Amino acid sequence: MKKTIINAAALLMGMGVYSQTFHTITNNNGPVLGYSEGSGVKILSVGGNKFKDLNRNGKLDKYEDWRLSVDERAKDLASKMSVEQIAGLMLYSGHQAVPAPPDGFRAGTYNGKLFNESGARPWDLTDQQKKFLKEDHLRHVLVTTLQSPEIAAKWNNTLQAYIEGLGLGIPANNSSDPRHSASVTAEFNEGAGGQISLWPDGLAMGATFDPDLVKQFGNIAAQEYRALGISTALSPQIDLGTEPRWYRIAYVFSESPELTADMGRGYIDGFQTSFGKDLIRDGWGYKSVNAMVKHWPGGGPEEGGRDGHWAMGKFAVYPGNNFQSHVKPFTEGAFKLSGGTKEASAVMPYYTISYNQDTKNGENVGNGFSRYLITDLLRGKYKYDGVVCTDWLITADEGKTPGTFAGKPWGTEKMSVAERHYKVLEAGVDQFGGNNDKGPVLQAYQMGIKEHGEKYMRARFEQSAVRLLKNIFRTGLFENPYVNPEETKKIVGNPQFMKAGYEAQVKSIVMLKNRNNVLPVKEKKTVYIPKRYVPASFNWWGVYTAPSLEYPVDLSSVKKYYNVTDNPEKADFAVVFVQSPHSEEGGYSDKDVQDGGNGYLPISLQYQTYTATEARDKSIAAGDPVIAPDVHDRTFKNKTSTATNFTDLLTIQNTQKAMNGKPVIVSVTASKPMIFSEFEKHTDGILINFNVSNQAVIDIIAGKYEPSGLLPVQMPADMKTVEKQKEDLPFDMIPYKDSEGHLYDFGYGMNWQGPIKDARTQKYSK
Repeated sequence: MKKTIINAAALLMGMGVYSQTFHTITNNNGPVLGYSEGSGVKILSVGGNKFKDLNRNGKLDKYEDWRLSVDERAKDLASKMSVEQIAGLMLYSGHQAVPAPPDGFRAGTYNGKLFNESGARPWDLTDQQKKFLKEDHLRHVLVTTLQSPEIAAKWNNTLQAYIEGLGLGIPANNSSDPRHSASVTAEFNEGAGGQISLWPDGLAMGATFDPDLVKQFGNIAAQEYRALGISTALSPQIDLGTEPRWYRIAYVFSESPELTADMGRGYIDGFQTSFGKDLIRDGWGYKSVNAMVKHWPGGGPEEGGRDGHWAMGKFAVYPGNNFQSHVKPFTEGAFKLSGGTKEASAVMPYYTISYNQDTKNGENVGNGFSRYLITDLLRGKYKYDGVVCTDWLITADEGKTPGTFAGKPWGTEKMSVAERHYKVLEAGVDQFGGNNDKGPVLQAYQMGIKEHGEKYMRARFEQSAVRLLKNIFRTGLFENPYVNPEETKKIVGNPQFMKAGYEAQVKSIVMLKNRNNVLPVKEKKTVYIPKRYVPASFNWWGVYTAPSLEYPVDLSSVKKYYNVTDNPEKADFAVVFVQSPHSEEGGYSDKDVQDGGNGYLPISLQYQTYTATEARDKSIAAGDPVIAPDVHDRTFKNKTSTATNFTDLLTIQNTQKAMNGKPVIVSVTASKPMIFSEFEKHTDGILINFNVSNQAVIDIIAGKYEPSGLLPVQMPADMKTVEKQKEDLPFDMIPYKDSEGHLYDFGYGMNWQGPIKDARTQKYSK
């Protein structure tokens, strides 16, 4: 047994005095124990081994004994917890930033002051964090933006030291939404980018058709997460991309149930599996990260492509009677792992109402409220006994209109907040995403006592507590929740990890067209790259961005290969960088209501103005009993929309005209399928990526790498086939056929020799 002391002040090297001194003790045949000097936790010696006395009672309790099974420890600790403590364990915090910003939903104060006015260190806890950790007993924290890896490590240590001395000494299980992608696009990947290895995500990773690559990513990402103090990933998203207009299709692997199942399995095995000295048992260990797979039972078939974050998109529909295919990535992937951990440790249902899929009760409520989907199917039929956590804010009240971003209590709009909590518990769910307040959970407990009696409710609470505690025990956090900031700096975003991520980005890029072998361009030629106009817009959070006209790529990276000119007449070839068509409304407009309509608009996948003449005469589902009780039909037939970035199309057309017959290559960054018929004929080469770096695109154009990506979703011939397809069916669109005779179908992609035919295209076909 070896004892060391880590004095964080010595680690900071001039960056300020760190208030905690952490001790680590190494057992000869057991784990390293880490504890804070100020927490009051002592070390017990039993049979030549060392243990942490987390509840400070002077004896070794079962939950403190690392020699026992995770199940035995969790049951012992759950039995010792008060109802209030279990209620706190059931909470999953709202989004936390380190340090906290002055406004927005991540805002916080330090001793009553904003961060810049408080004199606080970036890693200090906010007033709000101290409250929900101490008073509400919350132990699951969602972190978003982190000032730096080192600051993240210190914040984790501050948080863990603060709660180690509270109650039973339960450590925090910090979590993150995906943060390895190149850019931030929404609240569910707000921590993306920054000082960490950057990888393809969603459709980009799917375009590699390589489950082993995603497993490698999971293994590397888990090492970086644990170095940051993060032990749960709110990912992967294994919904099927069967509805091409859906906002979140950018974050799924594909529309193929088989490919998505294999990619999901690889992802989770990579995140959850520890090896060698890091292994504790059954695949779990000190480098393991719990994977919260989402969104049960599949959030892909959103009617008309509208998203469930808003009331306008509360319904998932199944006109093709294809519910079972959406379940397959869970049952055949996430719940059938190759590694020792066997299954994803947690599951998140989506916001949506899986319309008319409850064959037992006939109830249409959001998936997190559905006893049929959670207890009867997930836990009963499929025998899943891991944690089930609601998506964020399903128990909160909805906004004033179907297009307002607020709570998402779909199907329970008329219930009180406490009643919604009780319905979630009755459904079989363990945890409430985005809730920092134990109050409504305790109210729900009292409702349960009235209906079932206290013995039943106590057992129900302990059942969820055991599930939640297992995920903390098996990642080793009870033994040592602390991280070394110096080690964190070495691990997160190190050159080896960055290189692996970049090479994966390159592998995700798909070459669709290469007329007359215009690519690669290996000679030192002169290139024209037009600036890209970005119109004024409002982002996910409603924040306004002014219009801009800028180069879409770092010209210094281009100049490594080519001469650059701003005059098309002097150029040998042109590269036009655009993004796929984007509709700001997302399928709903308050103005349409003011004009006498129902508010619902088409989501277009083309740049030019689109009128939905082929849309459904009547929507499959409808119903907003509180905010729009008179809307019984959500059809958008014969309504019109225009992409906000229609100028991208003009840029392609005008560049082709200005180049006067010289080659024009188009690079599209796509967030969903799109209509290529508008511009394909104006191009000689087309590369499509799903949100990776433009540097990777340039490297392929220059021939440093050969393209190998394949389309993970179909690219439709036109909007008519989009309207005619069924939201729940894969592969049911007519794919676009280009001027070279190639179909932009699932699994299509080119290398320098032509269309790719390899083991991937053989294994994964329509």
